[in-house]
Amino acid sequence: MLAERIVPGLGTALQPASLHAMIHRYATVALCGPGTIMNAITPFLDRLLTPMVICAAVTFLLQPQVPLAQAPETAFQAAIESLSPERMVADIRTLSGPAFNGRQAGTNADLESARWVAQEFLSAGLRLTRVHNGSLFVPFFTGKDGTSSGAMATRVPTPILTPDPIVRVGATDHLITKTLGLDYLPIFDSPSAEIQAPVVFVGYGIVDATQHIDDYAGVDVNNCIVLFLRGKPEYYAQAVSHADKVRYARERGAIGYLTATGPILHPYEVRRGVTGGASAFYGQLPQDQAIPGAWISTALAQELLQESDGTGSDRLRVFQERLNQSTSSHAIKTDRFVSLQWKTTTEDGLLINVLGMIHGTGPETVIIGAHRDHFGRPGGILFPGADDNASGTAVIVEVGRALAKLERRPSRTILFVSFSGEERDMLGSRLYTSRPVLPLSLTKAMINIDHAGVGNARLTVGVTGIEKDIAFEAGQSAGVKEKLDLYGFFPGGDHVPFKEAGVPTITVVSGGVHPHFHQPTDNADTIDPKILKAASQFVLALTWHLAYGSTDTGGESSTMSPLPQ
Repeated sequence: MLAERIVPGLGTALQPASLHAMIHRYATVALCGPGTIMNAITPFLDRLLTPMVICAAVTFLLQPQVPLAQAPETAFQAAIESLSPERMVADIRTLSGPAFNGRQAGTNADLESARWVAQEFLSAGLRLTRVHNGSLFVPFFTGKDGTSSGAMATRVPTPILTPDPIVRVGATDHLITKTLGLDYLPIFDSPSAEIQAPVVFVGYGIVDATQHIDDYAGVDVNNCIVLFLRGKPEYYAQAVSHADKVRYARERGAIGYLTATGPILHPYEVRRGVTGGASAFYGQLPQDQAIPGAWISTALAQELLQESDGTGSDRLRVFQERLNQSTSSHAIKTDRFVSLQWKTTTEDGLLINVLGMIHGTGPETVIIGAHRDHFGRPGGILFPGADDNASGTAVIVEVGRALAKLERRPSRTILFVSFSGEERDMLGSRLYTSRPVLPLSLTKAMINIDHAGVGNARLTVGVTGIEKDIAFEAGQSAGVKEKLDLYGFFPGGDHVPFKEAGVPTITVVSGGVHPHFHQPTDNADTIDPKILKAASQFVLALTWHLAYGSTDTGGESSTMSPLPQ
C-alpha cells in the first residue's frame, strides 16, 4: 500500500483521527524531545495540525489505491531506466571468457553456460519453465519427478576437431604449410582427413539441370579436391546450401573440398562487413555423407588459380564475373595440389535450451530469444563468441531483469529462451518448435536478438508477419527510432523455424560491419556498451507493446497499457 511506503510498518490506510494522533506525537517529540511534556503548547498544536490532518487525509483517500510502479508510463520508464550496459558487458565478458570454452553446443562447457543462464533467470525473478524431456536426465536441472526446471534438452552428435589441423599447398614435390586461422579453418564437423590431391575449380559448385547449370561440366573431379565459391550468382533464384554443394562434389568422385568467399561481394555481404578471411563453419552433413573440407581465405583461393609462373593473380575475379553473368561452366583443373590432415571425433552430447517466463493474465505468449552457443575450441583455437552471441544472451537476461521487477503483470506471457545449436542449423530453435511448451498458435510474436554488440550504432530489424509500424512505435518510445533500419525476412537465425511454423517474427541485429564475425577475435573488448543499451531499450519497448499493450499484432492497440510516447 502507498501508506506503507510512506510510513514504514503501516499495513492499512490511515484514518484522519489516526493521522492526527501520529502527526501530533511526532511533532511533540520533534519540538520538545521524547521526555518532555509541554501542556501549554498542546492546544496550539491541535489548532495548527487539525486542518492539515483533514486536508492530508482527504487528499490521501482520494488518490487511486495502486502502487506508483503499476501505472503504465511509470512502469515502462522504470524498466527502461533500469537497463544497465555495464551489467550486460560484464555478462558478455563472463560468457565469452575461457571458463565457458567457446560454448560449443553439445559440450560440457555449453551445459555450464546453460546453468549460468538459468541462475541469472532465477536471480532476475523469472520462473523456470517445467519441461518434460522423456527419460533424458539433464544435470543440474532434472527434479525427482523427472521434469526439468527450465531445460529443454535432446541428445546430439557433437564433433570434436583435435588440435593442430594442417593444410599444405603447392606442387606435388613442394607443399607449403599454411597458417591455421589466417589461411584456412577446417569445416568443424568435417570427417577426419589424411589426403593429398590435385585441385579443380568448379565455380559456385552448383548443379541444376532444370536451369541448365552444371559447374562441373568439362572436368573430371574423381579423386580430386574441388574448390567452389560461397553463395550463388544473383540470377539464380533457387536455394542452394553448402551441404548441397558438398553432395554434388561427393557424387562426382571428389575426395575433399575447399570453399572461399569470392572477391566480388553481394551488397548484403558488404553491409555486414564480410571479408575474404577463413571463417568458422559447420557443414551440416551426416558423417556418412560428408567429405573432408576447409574454408580458405580469398587470397589462398586466388593463389591456387594462378599460373605456375605467378601470372593470373586476378583469375578468380574474372571467373566470378563470368559466373555471375551466365550459366556456362568455368571449371578448370589447376596445377596445384592440396594436402588435408586432421582428426575429428564424434561424442554423444546434450543440447539444452533454457526457458524462463513471466506469467501473463491471458493465454497468449510473446517469445524473446537469443542463441547462447558458439564454436568452442576447434583445432585448439578458442572462439569466444562475445558479439555472436553472448551479446544477444546478455540482452534477453537484462530485459528479463527489468520486466520481472514490475508489479504489473503482462497481458501475454513472456517466455525468455536461451537457445543452443544455432550455429548448427538452428538445432535449438527447431527443437522448441517441434516441442513447444506453449502453443505456437497462441504465440503472437518471436523476438530474436543476434549480434547486438558491435557495429555502426544503428539497429537492423527484420520483420515478418507483423506491421512494421509496431517496430517504429517501439523505437519512438525507446528513443531509438532514428537508429532503426527496417527490412523484411532475414535468411538465417533462430527466428527462421518460428517463421516456418507461422509465428510472426522480429529480428534485431546491430547494424554495420561486424569485423570479428566467426573469428577467434570476437572477444568482449570489441563490444560497444552504447549499442547494447540501444538494442536492449528497443527490445524492451517491443516486448512492452506486444505483451503489455497491443493485443493485435496487426497494429490495433488496446487501451489496457498503451505504449508510452
